[in-house]
Order: sequence, then C-alpha cells, then structure tokens
Amino acid sequence: MTRSKLEPKLLTVLKEGISGKTLLHDLSAGVIVGIVALPLAIAFAIASGAKPEQGLYTAIVAGFLISLLSGSRVQIGGPTGAFVVIIYGVIQKYGYSGLVTATILAGIMLILMGVFRLGVIIKYIPYPVTVGFTTGIAVLIAVSQFKDFFGLELTNLPAEFLGKLEIYAQGFGSINFWAAGIGLFTVLLLILLPKLWPKFPASLLAVVITTLAVKLFNLPVQTIKTLFGSVQASFGSLSFPSIDFLKIPELLPSAVAIAFLAGIESLLSAVVADGMTGRRHRSNMELVAQGVANIASVCFGGIPATGAIARTATNIKNGGTTPFAGIFHAVTLLLIMLFLGEYVSFIPMATLAGILMVVSYRMSEIHLFVKLLKSPKSDILVLLVTFVLTLLLDLAVAIQVGIVLAALLFMRRMSSVTNAEYVTSKAVEIEDVEEEVDAESIRGLTVPPDVEIFEINGPFFFGAADKFRSQISLIEKKPKILILRLRKVSAVDATALYALEDIIDRSKRDHMTIILSGLQPAPKKVLENYGLAKKLGNENITNGINSAIARAESLLGGKNKDKELRR
Repeated sequence: MTRSKLEPKLLTVLKEGISGKTLLHDLSAGVIVGIVALPLAIAFAIASGAKPEQGLYTAIVAGFLISLLSGSRVQIGGPTGAFVVIIYGVIQKYGYSGLVTATILAGIMLILMGVFRLGVIIKYIPYPVTVGFTTGIAVLIAVSQFKDFFGLELTNLPAEFLGKLEIYAQGFGSINFWAAGIGLFTVLLLILLPKLWPKFPASLLAVVITTLAVKLFNLPVQTIKTLFGSVQASFGSLSFPSIDFLKIPELLPSAVAIAFLAGIESLLSAVVADGMTGRRHRSNMELVAQGVANIASVCFGGIPATGAIARTATNIKNGGTTPFAGIFHAVTLLLIMLFLGEYVSFIPMATLAGILMVVSYRMSEIHLFVKLLKSPKSDILVLLVTFVLTLLLDLAVAIQVGIVLAALLFMRRMSSVTNAEYVTSKAVEIEDVEEEVDAESIRGLTVPPDVEIFEINGPFFFGAADKFRSQISLIEKKPKILILRLRKVSAVDATALYALEDIIDRSKRDHMTIILSGLQPAPKKVLENYGLAKKLGNENITNGINSAIARAESLLGGKNKDKELRR
C-alpha cells in the first residue's frame, strides 16, 4: 500500500472486512460529528456570503463524497473557515455563478493533481506562507463577524479589511447589548465547556440555549430567519450549472486559490489523522476525492469544501475508525435538515458570530505566528508579507507572492551557500598529512606549473552561476590547464550548464584545457545529455583530483614535447 495508490480507503476497508461493532462505533461518531458540523456549516456559509442551506448542502454532498472516495480512513469533509474570505470575494464580484465556475475549475485541478501523483507537492509549500495566510484568514473572519456579534445596524458593509474597520468605527454607537451578550456567552461556553466535558458538542449547546432564550423572551436580536428567511427543509436537486467560459481567465486565480486551499488543508487534516491513528493516508487519492466532492457540491447548490481538521479529530476521539463514520455524519446532517430545518431558522446571528470568533482564534494558531517571528529574517519577511497581503489585497495574490518571495529568498540563501574559488594555493608540500581524513584533499599534492585548480562547493544553479563567472575571471594569467573540482556539486541547472559551456568555449580560444574532477553521477548525466561531455572529451572527465593531476601532467608532457620538436 503506497501513498500514491489511487484507491479509496473505503474499498480497502471493505476488502479487509468490517464488524458490526466497528459499524456501531462509526455510527455513534458520525452522529456526534454531524451535530458538531451543523452550526459550523451554517456559519461558514453565511460568513461566505452564501445562504445558510448552502452550507448544509456542502456538508452533506461533499462530506459524503469525501468519505466515500477519501485516501484517509477518518477524514471528515465540509465547508471550512479557510474558504470564507475567497468565497465572499468571488460572490461579491462575480455572483454565485462565478463561484460555481471557479470551484469546478478548482475541482478539475485537484483531480489532475491526484491523477498525476502531485500530492507530495503540498509538502514544499513554505511554512511561513501557510501560517501567514492562515492567520490572515482568521483575522478577516473575526473582523467580518463584528457586525453580527455586536448587533450593529450597518448596511452595505465593504469587502475590504480597512473599509470594514472604518465602518465599524463609525457605527459602533448602534451596538445591541442583547446580541453582544449572546455572542459573549457563546464564546465563553465554547472555551470553558470543552475543559469540563471534552466530548460534549459545545457549539450545539450554545445554539440550543441561545435560540430558546431568544424565542422564549422575545429578545430583540437578528436571527437567520430575519435576515435570510426560513431555511428550506428540503435537499437541493442535482443540476450541472452553466459555465461562463469568457469569465474563466478572470476567475482562474480564484480557482487556483480554492484548489490550493482544498489540497493543503485536506492533506494537513489527513496527516493529523495519521498521527492520531497510526495509519497512513493516500495523498493522491485524497486530492481526487476533494476534486470530485467540490464539483459535486456546486452541482447541488453548495460551496467549496475540504477536509476539516477539527471535525476529523472529533471523529477519531469519538471512536470513528472507517470512512463509514464520515458517511453517517453526512446522513445525520441530511436528516436534521429534512426534519428540523424550520427550527434552524431561529438561531441568533450573534450565536453564529460567536462560534466563528472561536473558530477564527483556533484557526489563527497565533502562538505559531509569534514563534515564527523569531525565525531567520527572510522567513519573517515571507510571513509578514503573506499576512499583510491576505488582509489588504487578496488571498490568491498573497499565496502567489508569498511562494515566489520564499523561493527567491531561498535561492539567494542557496547561492550564498554555494562556494566557488581557486584552491591551487591550498595544495602545498607538507611533511605530515596524517591529520587528513579526506582522501580527496589536495593538501600535500604537488600541482604542476601552469595548472590552476578551481573548486565549486554546493548546488551549481543559476543563483551560483554568476558567482562562478566572477570568481573564475579573477586570475590574471591564464593557465594552460584548469581543473574544475565538482565533487561537492550535487545538482546542475541550465544556467550553470550555459556558464560552463561559455568557459569551455573561451578556454579553447585561450589555448587552455579544462579538466573536470570528481563529477557525481547525476550531474555527469546532465552534462552528457547537454553535450558538454563530448565537447570536453571523456578523457578530460576524471574521477578524482589525483587522476585529474595525472591527466594534467600527461597533457603538459605532451605539450612540452611538441614545443621541443618545434625547436
């Protein structure tokens, strides 16, 4: 069983066989997770600018398909906080139809990533980028909830972060203390109850208590019904939406961001689950499952979905061990929607805002953000740039700029690690060489006259190519033979090959012979494919410094003989 195998874990479980006892444990866990997911699905949908029932559609359809096709045994899927900002932005600018197009594109990308075994790529996303945009999203979610949390009488709230803060400052005088009290009660309950009863769904208790209080005492606060009307006690029908192909270029950055977020969060959730269960997930199958689930979600009127870390952990802690737990979670939500949907409409908006306040705080992982501020300056720069761009511009831009900036700074760091210099002077006659542990050391070797040794240590790529050119041009008198020591060069790229070819071409004009010493197998293969090995001559590519010097002495002996004959 490999991580790249494209086989759902459900199929593996069925092949292994499943007992009635295991199914009962999965049923219990699924019902609990479904109850926990109910207020979250509604809250995430409303925060994203969608209708409450669209969050439920997503949790049911995507939750079912993610468990059915997942590369993890215990993954729970549905709408999450990571998508709130980007969904809200797309709906505000392009409407729900634009979100459908972007989500379908993202789903196709995820499927292709899985099919082409690119699940491992997620590992290479720089950690400061992940923490930067995650903390930024958390701040944006929390700020977006101020209106409902405090019951502010505001209309036409801008999408921009700074614009929101300005409007809040102007309208804070309209605070509804009943709403603020409900919001504060919800936050305290969600913080304190898990410490006393960890397995009890605190968010559900908050919803029940505050809804009953508003209904019984007729409290003057906004509810789902006053803002959106009654939640439909029916399930959406399947219909493949029409795609506006002319809008695809504009929506592509959003689609990439959705695919990126779905991929990274689902695989991160799967990794967390692996740590809790001792199992191993199949990353590529997980991406395929996420892609199919997202496409199906919008076909049923839902929004983007991914693996949810908190709900997956809840599933495991309550005894879920197979994908059936996730399927039961989706069925539980469907039954609640069909039979209790009308009561969902009475949930106070302040309660949902309080739930999202706690979710955003936990999502922010502020302790990791603070810890990263003690990292190297380049990582701090990537962290802060990604964080600020997430707040002020756009999540898609923040991710792209963060990754590019991290890559550039990494290349700068690697180029400084790569050392290129003349080392001929280090080859001196010494009587005692017993201290030398490196068999390829040049200490104690006699370097013939008219021979220079130049050594490159580290990856030879475009970041180091300029350093190579600069250093190699420092010597004033051109030697007859130049030995290039490449024993510590693990990789060579096209720019480095071009620089090397340029040196070889110039050496012929200067009547200088180039000898390569200690070339590793991988770089040697690259040189052969590029044609440089043939250009140099295989006899001038040696295994080590001793054979390189022997080759140089042989060439010099031949040249001296030719000179004597010409005399």
